[in-house]
Amino acid sequence: MLSFDEIKDAVSRLMGKKRFKHTLGVVEAATRLAERYGVNRDEARLAALLHDCAKEMPLQAMQHLVRGSTYDADDEMLQNGALLHGLAGMIRAERDFAVTNRDVLEAIRVHTTGKVGMSKLDKIIFLADYIEPNREFPGVDMLRKAADEDLDTAVLLGYDTTLRYLLDQQLSIYPLTILGRNDILRSCK
Repeated sequence: MLSFDEIKDAVSRLMGKKRFKHTLGVVEAATRLAERYGVNRDEARLAALLHDCAKEMPLQAMQHLVRGSTYDADDEMLQNGALLHGLAGMIRAERDFAVTNRDVLEAIRVHTTGKVGMSKLDKIIFLADYIEPNREFPGVDMLRKAADEDLDTAVLLGYDTTLRYLLDQQLSIYPLTILGRNDILRSCK
């Protein structure tokens, strides 16, 4: 596998400056959360660095990448780049950057949708994508504070923020996101 700095250099060429700045912010937030919650720092940094490595690919290129792999995506995911880029990013991380760590790959895959039974690393990448220092949206400060206090509570808040946004924009909600949210809700009670 390439070194972190080699991957960072390659990732910088896969995306625009704004997305790369966001990615570095996610690395920073994920590193801090990993240290706070006792998760392997190197795994968190690598997953954060690669979480959006397919985000700026055209939808057809993402579809081609996924269809040419051993991984499955349903029709809803295949037609939505916002959903598909996690899976496409996981495949790209494995194929182009020789990432073999299943935990890192899974965190990349589910960083947008979430899932039932998220690992601590999954939760950290999911949250870091929201709370990285360059993000500004109503409620981000509350989410950052929650992330410092309790990981599951913060993930639940992240899910709820996403669901409110999707409802307000009258966008479809991916079923895995609802299932993941309900799973975290049970663990918070």
